[in-house]
Amino acid sequence: MDNKSIVRNLYADLTAGRLDVIDEVVAEGFIEHEVIPDGPGGRTGLHHLFQALHAAFSDFAMTVEDLVAEDDKVFALVTMTGIQRAEFLGIPSSGRPMAVPVADVMRFEHGRIV
Repeated sequence: MDNKSIVRNLYADLTAGRLDVIDEVVAEGFIEHEVIPDGPGGRTGLHHLFQALHAAFSDFAMTVEDLVAEDDKVFALVTMTGIQRAEFLGIPSSGRPMAVPVADVMRFEHGRIV
C-alpha cells in the first residue's frame, strides 16, 4: 500500500473510532511536533487526543480534502467536524457544530509514520 493510501485509511479509521490503527501505522518512536495539551507525546498522545475528541464531539469526522505525496512525505488537508457534546481541553460543551481545517505533514520510514 502506498503512503497516500495509508494516510487516507488512517483518517477513515480514526473517524470510525478504530484507534488501534495508530499502533498499526505510527512508528513507536513517532514524534508529534504539535503540542497536544494535557497529554503525553508519541503514539500514546495520539490515542489520548482521539479518545478525547470522540468523547467530546458527536458525529466526529475527519474528511480528507486533499493529499499530496512526495518522496517519504504526505501532506494532508483535512476538515475535522462534529458537535460538541462534552468538555474538550477545558472548553465547556457548547452543543454547537465545529469545522476545523487541519494540515498534517507525515514522514514515513519503512511504511510507518514517524
